Amino acid sequence: MKYAVEVNNLVKRYKELLALDHFSLAIKEGEIFGLLGPNGSGKTTTINCILSLLNFDKGEIRVFGEEMSPSAYDIKKNIGVVFQNVAVFDELTVYENIDYFCGLYISDKKLRREYVEDAVRFVGLEDYRKFHPKKLSGGLLRRLNIACGIAHKPKLIFFDEPTVAVDPQSRNRILEGIQELNRAGATIVYTSHYMEEVEQICDRILIMDKGRSIAIGTNEELKQMIKNKEKITLEVPSLTKDNLAEIHQIKHVYDVEYDDPFLAITFDGGTNNVVHIVNYLEERRLVFSGVHSQLPTLNDVFLEITGKELRD
Repeated sequence: MKYAVEVNNLVKRYKELLALDHFSLAIKEGEIFGLLGPNGSGKTTTINCILSLLNFDKGEIRVFGEEMSPSAYDIKKNIGVVFQNVAVFDELTVYENIDYFCGLYISDKKLRREYVEDAVRFVGLEDYRKFHPKKLSGGLLRRLNIACGIAHKPKLIFFDEPTVAVDPQSRNRILEGIQELNRAGATIVYTSHYMEEVEQICDRILIMDKGRSIAIGTNEELKQMIKNKEKITLEVPSLTKDNLAEIHQIKHVYDVEYDDPFLAITFDGGTNNVVHIVNYLEERRLVFSGVHSQLPTLNDVFLEITGKELRD
């Protein structure tokens, strides 16, 4: 199996802070790989080390089988980066911005023009070629940022929170574009705090915290790692402590939350859990409504694995 990125036993310290603690990952060529973690978990440090923007204390990084270093220009020309903070020149037009960033990698003028035109079309900015960034909406500005990062047709592309503060239409267009790049052969590394996006587009996901890898797998594999297998919510007014204790004894129930009249019951497995709950309520002639069953989401996985306490 070929790997686009291999990180082995990476250690990075900032004085007394251990930012990466013998961290490892392997990203397959051609996949969309989600890199998740709470604030301060080490995601940005990991990406910067992979890109050779940061020195590290120990470990090895290989990109497309070659050792990565600050002077590895043959590798770097095959990498595209779209950071969370938009990085374009206000004094240049849309076309000039894309041409400038593409020109950092493509010296042939004819080929560069072709690549720039491809990028303009790809992000749907044909009608905005002569606009300056200050004249663009937030969504259009994000799309310009993406065009600048991918115009040279890299084989490996890092997307760091590319949909922050954009409307649903722009977000959908950006996600579709990322999937299109992947279908065209690019390996994608995607970071986001929008868990539904990661669920939607990523083939595999790594969750890291405190500089370590704590879980990796497909969306479904990660969901199998946690205790929460189903959550049933409903409205039941005036439940007693005895009622709640009895509900807690129903098979596979491991958590019961009640804020009159809202009842939330979490199960660690089982089938027909809704039937068991409804039967219990009907047998005791308890009035209920609004029954809803929800299977675990990636957000549930993330919170159970990394904890619910607030991060800086």
